[in-house]
Amino acid sequence: MASEIRLAFAHPSERAIATAGDSPRDRISLRDHIVEVEIGAFQAERGTKQRIQFNVVVEVAPQTDVLDDDVDRILSYDRVTEAIALELEAERLNLLETLAERVAERILLEPQAMRAFVRIEKLDRGPGALGVEIVRTKRDVADHLQELAEEAAQERPHPRLVYLSNDAIMHPGLQDWISELATRKSPVILCVGGPEVKPLRTNHTMTQRRVDLLAIEQNCWLLAAQDLRCKVVATRTELDWAIKNGQISVWAPSKIVLDATHGPDSGPDDSVALAAWFAQEIEASEFLIIGDKLPAESAIAQRSVEIGAPLF
Repeated sequence: MASEIRLAFAHPSERAIATAGDSPRDRISLRDHIVEVEIGAFQAERGTKQRIQFNVVVEVAPQTDVLDDDVDRILSYDRVTEAIALELEAERLNLLETLAERVAERILLEPQAMRAFVRIEKLDRGPGALGVEIVRTKRDVADHLQELAEEAAQERPHPRLVYLSNDAIMHPGLQDWISELATRKSPVILCVGGPEVKPLRTNHTMTQRRVDLLAIEQNCWLLAAQDLRCKVVATRTELDWAIKNGQISVWAPSKIVLDATHGPDSGPDDSVALAAWFAQEIEASEFLIIGDKLPAESAIAQRSVEIGAPLF
């Protein structure tokens, strides 16, 4: 009995361990995440914010492949905090139970997630913490997952992808262009081609592809040095975070191109076509090219702007 009482009030990670089945699972956890929000059914809770604390454990299937220290192969902690933020922003709720259910369902949308423990506590409603804890598996919420997935797809932001020629990178108006892009509604991802100096030749198709991609990434760092608001990113996870948090990103293409199951038809030597492929991959709202020609027709709206001409 003493053990059961201790587990009832222990962190959800201990409850996850205590209720583990025969199949081992990995766990990620969020501890003592406090947010101020308006929530509650009582009149006294309306029109005022109170602190609520989240403790979450997500069980995931163990990785069978080599991780290679690759953030795109794991369930990012950001997905847990994003699930909380999205549900808090969706509407005002009366019950912690409703909020816990919705957070768990959103977490279980992630392919790696198998079981979610969500504990939420009000910290300002009395001398102690008042709260609720739920446990949900994918099977528990299976009926809702398709609907939730469709809603999540509609909520997904569609960034504007902007290709900068080498002349555009070095143009005095670069920072003004970036400032103007930053004021627009769509998040911004910048991409570039290779430098003016041609990369070394390997006389081997696969190794040359890597060399050419790395040459593009050298230009990414050159662009980032021109304006410190621009951050070079290489993974899907980094890009998702940047898009959702208003960061201006410069796409370093090597990892995403080499990992793609359906990669681009063109090589990195045709950098505008490569950027057009990526625009379709991320479902960009627009593909804007500054200082270069349009590629072939695309499913994404695209246009070209001469250097010195207005962007919009």
